[in-house]
Amino acid sequence: MTQRLHLVFGGELVDPSTTTFRDVNAIHIVGMFPDYASAHAAWKDWAQKTVDNAHMRYFITHLHRLMDEGDQASATRELGA
Repeated sequence: MTQRLHLVFGGELVDPSTTTFRDVNAIHIVGMFPDYASAHAAWKDWAQKTVDNAHMRYFITHLHRLMDEGDQASATRELGA
């Protein structure tokens, strides 16, 4: 079975209309999840906890898309790794 890892993280943005973090060192890593459903639940929980701060955003990253060993055009392979 293929494992599809997802990373949930967030932080305060410089401008809510962009994805530039105010302080990269203060990014909150919520965790790594084995499927989208559990990642979405964690994302929703933290997004709701910080709803009063318009500059705070949480994201779900599909880590399994970054490196697919069966795909010759994966982003990691292009970097020479």
